[in-house]
Amino acid sequence: MRTVAFANGDRMPLLGLGTWKSAPGEVGAAVREAIRLGYRHIDCASVYANEPEVGQAIRSAIAAGEVRREELWITSKLWCNAHGRDNVEAALRRSLGDLGLEWLDLYLIHWPVPIKPGVAFPASGSDLLPPAQVPLSSTWEGMEAALEAGLTRHIGVSNFSSRKLHELLAHGRIRPEVNQVERHPLLQQPALVADCAAAGVHITAYSPLGSQDRPAALKGADEPVLLENPVIGAIAAEQGCSPAQVLIAWQLQSGISTIPKSVSPARLRENLAAAAIELPAADLERIAQLDQHLRLVDGTFWLLEGSPWTLQTLWDGP
Repeated sequence: MRTVAFANGDRMPLLGLGTWKSAPGEVGAAVREAIRLGYRHIDCASVYANEPEVGQAIRSAIAAGEVRREELWITSKLWCNAHGRDNVEAALRRSLGDLGLEWLDLYLIHWPVPIKPGVAFPASGSDLLPPAQVPLSSTWEGMEAALEAGLTRHIGVSNFSSRKLHELLAHGRIRPEVNQVERHPLLQQPALVADCAAAGVHITAYSPLGSQDRPAALKGADEPVLLENPVIGAIAAEQGCSPAQVLIAWQLQSGISTIPKSVSPARLRENLAAAAIELPAADLERIAQLDQHLRLVDGTFWLLEGSPWTLQTLWDGP
């Protein structure tokens, strides 16, 4: 399994298991099977509301001698209602408690959008806080303190534009080590990828297969189905693999870590096997031509009436 190395010598497997949208009663079995198959990178978040079940599966695998804690890479994320320096540690400790772990390998700011404490998800614009009221620099100070307290070995961000990332780089004491963003052939984000690489920030791609199982409210009318893209399908037929394996292999060959979600044992095996696929340069060029700058998780759910956010202020560009 390819890995990315961090400054302290830790290595994160490039292929992991995503747990967004994995339902209670299914996610634990999926995590346990993934570990049995050889996955060592599990991506979690408090807002996914399944960390207790994920944690039970991890602990069961450790107790059974299938894996040691030190061999696993566990990521979680700070939800938007816990922004601000003084809120980060308590939120991280809640995730550790739910997961039943002593430390995380990576903790990310999930979105650069603060919402009111106690609000799980905003029902109106008034539930969102103006960015100036809870600046990202304050939240990042809390992330730095959590790192220094030994609660997590690495810290980073998610859904951050280059501009927001560079604001943290300019004002923080510790550099974000990861930026987890949507990335797939229809949204390749070459400028952001290059900017992060120049800054020494690793990219993790979420929704690498197009996230067709995300809630209907997050889907656009007539949006394309990535797994049915004819170019991806043609490459898969030529390489003797599945379209999903083409999409995963493309990310890994780009040096991007990726976290496809599945609860199917067969799909878990198929996704893991994609790590051994090498696409020829001609196929990589065909995929490069597919970029439509199309966000599937476009952030419009933050744009409630009265919200202080616009798509321009969220993404700092198109």
